Amino acid sequence: MSYQVLARKWRPKSFREMVGQEHVLQALVNALDRDRLHHAYLFTGTRGVGKTTIARILAKCLNCEAGVSSEPCGTCSSCLEIAEGRSVDLLEVDAASRTKVEDTRELLDNVQYAPTRSRYKIYLIDEVHMLSSHSFNALLKTLEEPPPHVKFLLATTDPQKLPATVLSRCLQFNLKNMPPEQIVGHLAMVLEQEMVSFEEPALWLLGRAAAGSMRDALSLTDQAIAFGSGQVNEADVRSMLGSVDQGHVFEILEAVSAGEPAKVLAVVQRMSEFTPDFEGSLDELLSLLHRVATAQAVPDAIDNSWGDARRVEQMARAITAEDAQLFYQVALNGKRDIALSPDSRRGFEMILLRMLAFRPVAVIDDSLRPEELQPVEPAPVAVEGDSAPVKKSPEVHRAAGASSPENATLPPGVATDAAVTPVGDGPTAEAPGGFPLDELTAGNWWELLGLLGLRGMMFNIASHCELQRREGRTLAFVLDSAHAALFNDTHGGKLRLALQNYFGCEMTVSVVLGEPAGETPAMRAARLLAERQAEAVVAIEADPQLQALISRFDAELDHSSIHPTDA
Repeated sequence: MSYQVLARKWRPKSFREMVGQEHVLQALVNALDRDRLHHAYLFTGTRGVGKTTIARILAKCLNCEAGVSSEPCGTCSSCLEIAEGRSVDLLEVDAASRTKVEDTRELLDNVQYAPTRSRYKIYLIDEVHMLSSHSFNALLKTLEEPPPHVKFLLATTDPQKLPATVLSRCLQFNLKNMPPEQIVGHLAMVLEQEMVSFEEPALWLLGRAAAGSMRDALSLTDQAIAFGSGQVNEADVRSMLGSVDQGHVFEILEAVSAGEPAKVLAVVQRMSEFTPDFEGSLDELLSLLHRVATAQAVPDAIDNSWGDARRVEQMARAITAEDAQLFYQVALNGKRDIALSPDSRRGFEMILLRMLAFRPVAVIDDSLRPEELQPVEPAPVAVEGDSAPVKKSPEVHRAAGASSPENATLPPGVATDAAVTPVGDGPTAEAPGGFPLDELTAGNWWELLGLLGLRGMMFNIASHCELQRREGRTLAFVLDSAHAALFNDTHGGKLRLALQNYFGCEMTVSVVLGEPAGETPAMRAARLLAERQAEAVVAIEADPQLQALISRFDAELDHSSIHPTDA
């Protein structure tokens, strides 16, 4: 017996065997079981999502000798003839090869005659958008009022090319692309039935390469089986597809976020040994950065289309949201430049080095004059296990006389969320010793926070903490549970190190999730900003010139356009 390709062998024979497209199947099943049948159905969608397959199953349902239902018997002569492509009452037409109006007229000449053997005469027209305008005109009248024994099943990958007069005469169903999870699950079932050994990461590669098409996925699986001598292995599939090892993409992002150019170039060197597509590597890096940024904003929405959601979550915890956005923007702009580089590898390396070169070391208030800036020696940062603190460079500048957070507001470069709570880099470090530990209370914890030199996610977490209790060198904090999505035990350790660096002594720090009893620094910042906003609105509304303009032109003041000048 000759070999039958997987895409044909595993083509569904009933609606129950279909994978995905539940929104289409539910409507068809209900219509069949309740005898509410339309005379013309239009199935749209990209290649390989099941348009023709659903049409053939629908034809079985309509002409099954057991009666019209959503579950054809599959054993009667009508079902067998349709499955084998030899039913005289199912006329399958490829519109791409029969575009002339004469072809359409010839096809419709026999519409008025009853079916030869079956209940309905069914016209299945594939790629119907390929018909000429004259052919559509010839089809219109019959499509609108066909004889009761005729059904039209139309399929197209480009519904925009269909005339509105045709669309209005059909019941339209839009088939969706298959998500990788569904494709991987179906491929695993098929390979188990075929008794072909496989590695799950290889299926994820195939599922992604199929781009939503189950037929393409099965065809690629056939190719992978042949390439791997009867097995489907990750290394073979990656080599067959020419795809990038996702582990390299993670290593690159880890090295860039850690500020290690030597490691970045070493990873690119290892990648070049497999002759990768560096433009494709850049696309994979963009995709990973998008998933990381999504995980940082909405942790429950992590895309698991590579089966590596846990690693994406770890990466989201390791880098700041600002860095993720910066890296994404640099990579996106680099896509248009990489084609201009001497070769794609050099272009890829320059994009990565650009991420390192343009990564900011501090947030500076750009409204300050040059004479107001002064260099500040950064506070020493201790690393656990070291006997002495290590100083970090380069210099960070701040405004002279603006060290007290009471007089300072969030810099313009600091992003805020919907609640106006800081989510960007925190204030720069003050010299140690300026705030006595024995004076620390829940009411002035915000002031100390501005002196610790915390940045990024760590500053964001600390700003949502309330100092619950202080006993000597033991501090107990409550982290607002509404802002604890990315919190883990390492953040408590980092807060302890920052406090130890500032006070120059060993400390015990605990952070628990809960509901703050008082006001956290983030809440205070939001309150002050709201107060300044209210003052700005009052000041604008009291302006006599503005009131004169409003009165003269019968205008209204848009309060959303008012912002305090120091915000």
